[in-house]
Amino acid sequence: MQPTPSFDTWTSGFLIAVCMGLFLSFLLFSTKNKKIVPVACFVLAFTLILFQYVLYWTGYQFTYPYFIYLPPVCYYLTGPLLYWYFYNLYQKRQPKTLVLHFIPASLCFIPYIFSVLKFSNVYSGAIPLSMLPQYFQPIVIHMSLYVLLLFRFVYKKPSDGLEFQSIRRKWGLLLITLYSSFIVAYLSYYILVNFDFFNAEWDYAISIVMTGAIYTIGYFIFKQPKVFDGEFYAKLFLPKTNTSESLEHQLLEALYAKITTHMEHKKPYINNDLRLANLADQLGFSTHLLSKVINQ
Repeated sequence: MQPTPSFDTWTSGFLIAVCMGLFLSFLLFSTKNKKIVPVACFVLAFTLILFQYVLYWTGYQFTYPYFIYLPPVCYYLTGPLLYWYFYNLYQKRQPKTLVLHFIPASLCFIPYIFSVLKFSNVYSGAIPLSMLPQYFQPIVIHMSLYVLLLFRFVYKKPSDGLEFQSIRRKWGLLLITLYSSFIVAYLSYYILVNFDFFNAEWDYAISIVMTGAIYTIGYFIFKQPKVFDGEFYAKLFLPKTNTSESLEHQLLEALYAKITTHMEHKKPYINNDLRLANLADQLGFSTHLLSKVINQ
């Protein structure tokens, strides 16, 4: 006999986190920047994983078993989706082979579909490839390989000393670090579960780390335009500048005139991907200085 499904403080909190994830993915989907769509899917995929966890912890997965086979599909999606986003971040055209990165997730989607059909009493046969989603080792290896691919994106092209490239590199490394912490937390569950001290609280703590990593990635990418304009946590991505020195009004006027001339002749504003850091590189300014001139 299955225990009566119920919520406690922990599981109620995670259900709220699921709602937050749905809201965050909606915000990402609703932005005009289509280049962050892969991350919107990335956050949504983890939100579905977390929802299945809530169903498992509360016992409701026996009442609503339609998500049991879904988490492996979503885990196999995280790496390719983040890889797709890095293509967009580096303004590279996606190769036709990008679709091949989604083959593992597609294979796991087959038993998920048949499980839904079986739970809905539409299909009564054996679930094909049912063993494929049951092993965590391939999932860990798969996600870890994408960490290496993302590092390759960051370090493949040597830096030319441009400020935009410096911001982008530090930004990419931050996202890789968050994704790596997600993988470590996922793997730690399968290690710690073998020890006697492991209990539900440990499971909740691991899930909190995973949730924090993924939602932080989503939130930071939602704020990405401000990051690349030097407005959001700029000190995390830009070298420190000496703010004690005041700039003379005449200097600001001269620099402003240079910006105006550049705008009139070069027309950089026709580039939809133009950011403050790009403009600063074109003018030979720092982002801090350019921002100060514009805001005078």
